[in-house]
Amino acid sequence: MDRVRAFGWGYFALFILVVAIGYVPGFEDTDGNLFGLFKLDLYDDSLHLASGVWAGVAAYWSYSAARSYFRLFGPLYFLDGVLGLTTGSGYLDGGIFLYGPQDLSLLIRFFANLPHLVIGGVAIWVGYRLAARPRPGFA
Repeated sequence: MDRVRAFGWGYFALFILVVAIGYVPGFEDTDGNLFGLFKLDLYDDSLHLASGVWAGVAAYWSYSAARSYFRLFGPLYFLDGVLGLTTGSGYLDGGIFLYGPQDLSLLIRFFANLPHLVIGGVAIWVGYRLAARPRPGFA
């Protein structure tokens, strides 16, 4: 299996884990905030589940499908993190449309959106840098 598809399977597992963690009481504080930072709702869980399933299907399907996943998903997810960092609400889960800009401290906005920035940034790297290299045996 090539590395692009392996990253796709990794993203599949990551997002399924993210959804599952939201249902483990030990990761929530007394206010129901995950890691004490934010609440995940049905919109968030649906987005994470769909992102993971999309990654898994793309990784299973082909190298080209996995590359396309990272090239589409990466910028969308990274920009969602940038918007969340600047306004406190993202667009992929509809937060900016449902709740508008949130008055959150910069520290909370940073840590709440850091996963989106990292996951989106790595996806951009996989889709545009790693996938741009010739595949072993296909050069």
